[in-house]
Amino acid sequence: MEVSYDDAIPNNVDLSSDRTLLRALESWHPGYLDWWQDMGPDGFQEADVYLRTAVGVDPAGWAKFGYVKMPEYRWGILLAPKVEGRTIPHGKHKGEPVWQEVPGEYRALLKRLIVVQADTEPASVEQQRYLGKTAPSLYDMRNLFQVNVEEGRHLWAMVYLLVKHFGKDGREEAQALLERRSGQQDNPRILGAFNERTPDWLSFFMFTYFTDRDGKMQLAALAESGFDPLSRSCRFMLTEEAHHLFVGETGVGRTIEATCAAMNKAGITDPFDTEAIRKLGVVDLPLLQRKANFHMSVTRDLFGSEISSNAADAFSAGLKGRFNEAKLTGDDHQLQDATYAVTRVVDGRLVTEDVPALRAINSRLLDDYIADCQGGIDRWNKAIEKAGIHFRFTQPHKGFNRKIGEFAGHAISPAGELLGAESWAALKDEWLPNGDDIAFIHSLMKPCHQAGAYASWIAPPRMGINQQPVDYEYVKID
Repeated sequence: MEVSYDDAIPNNVDLSSDRTLLRALESWHPGYLDWWQDMGPDGFQEADVYLRTAVGVDPAGWAKFGYVKMPEYRWGILLAPKVEGRTIPHGKHKGEPVWQEVPGEYRALLKRLIVVQADTEPASVEQQRYLGKTAPSLYDMRNLFQVNVEEGRHLWAMVYLLVKHFGKDGREEAQALLERRSGQQDNPRILGAFNERTPDWLSFFMFTYFTDRDGKMQLAALAESGFDPLSRSCRFMLTEEAHHLFVGETGVGRTIEATCAAMNKAGITDPFDTEAIRKLGVVDLPLLQRKANFHMSVTRDLFGSEISSNAADAFSAGLKGRFNEAKLTGDDHQLQDATYAVTRVVDGRLVTEDVPALRAINSRLLDDYIADCQGGIDRWNKAIEKAGIHFRFTQPHKGFNRKIGEFAGHAISPAGELLGAESWAALKDEWLPNGDDIAFIHSLMKPCHQAGAYASWIAPPRMGINQQPVDYEYVKID
């Protein structure tokens, strides 16, 4: 159905026909707005921001653009169209009609999957709330705020599922989503990466490229769910998520472009001439590699233990599939007798073993994530090569700097070498940002809030948003 913007809560799920559900969501709405005022972008709630708002779910024309103050943004509940005749694509219920209501035997597991996904959405807004003050341009500030409001809409999508399908428990979980806080010691967000600080714009771009890509993978796996309302919610969320990944890839890419241009202008050919490069007011490429190493490793922990009975249960139940499950060929989508190769540490050595594929669902999704990350990295490397500079970004070994799963407790180099504690301590500053790196990044974070102006460390984009020029006044600040 069409999206109704006449209602207090825009939706395409015919909310007005379910008065009980509508009242429950209307009672949650003020608390959400309070959370947004308290934990949303600090200092810019009254700014007019050039934002896109979803007005439909047709990929050919689903959004409109215009100036809006963020607290007045029309967050809505939007599900992708129902696919008639859709069947459960995997697990022991494979081939059965998808569920429109929660299957009682899987109620607790399904609720947990929804809550964990939901918790990441407000968490990232909280992590990024101070970045507007040091935005390197109005274009970048606008992109930050677009990501923020859409993470807020994704929270609405998950809360709708909780309130509609889980009764009192769902309403309590919806309230708890507004009470947890990123990084708070007493009541933190559920997943570790969402309690890390995002203190600078380089961290934001790395987050939106690497960590939001985990969001893409998780949403894609949930889009394969046999619980059709969850599948439809995630399918539309993926449409919005694509822009978040674009912000990350192009943000890092424009940082690389500025660095290469400054090096060439100054006649610097050695990318490891850190002191000279930093004097130019740009980020040296080895530091970008160390930042990427950190964000990749922290994000990989979000996939959980490589060998997991919980992931096996969710797959077998038909609640969460693999990445692109319906398009996969070569197995029966039930995996009872299948195996999957998993790398582990055994007797002080890295070994690859075949384990039951059902228990290796997380490991496969992590491998798919690593492969998906490579496209943007390849494009960054092409830009560096085109600039005539000899440097290449690489992904570290999947066991590098891990705190969760098979590699937790082991010191593994980016090249995949098992190290002792002393060797790790001596070398880690070559692989991860050190104190001097962080201080230098912070020194660059000076606001650049004039239309058409860009900070020294980042190049302007190739084109503006929605065919607007790059010097457009994307945010009007009083």
